[in-house]
Amino acid sequence: MKPLNYAILKHFTKVEEACAEDVIDTLHGEYGKFRALNRNAVISALMTAEANGLIEETKFEMDQSGFLRIYYHAHEEGANTINKYIKD
Repeated sequence: MKPLNYAILKHFTKVEEACAEDVIDTLHGEYGKFRALNRNAVISALMTAEANGLIEETKFEMDQSGFLRIYYHAHEEGANTINKYIKD
């Protein structure tokens, strides 16, 4: 099992785009017992990945609960970097 932050980054090489809630839903089966698999921690990880140029924002929307969902995707260069350093 790879570290949670690695799994979060790797997720973006396998999907068109995703938000924090999508990441949590996808990783819950394997990482559900990790305390860091929560909305705030995942958003922080995504913002760090964006600041480091690995992913970029694609859109945003309000969900039914009034929370802002920001969607990201790994552009080609970001995906290549992620795949270079994080193997399956």
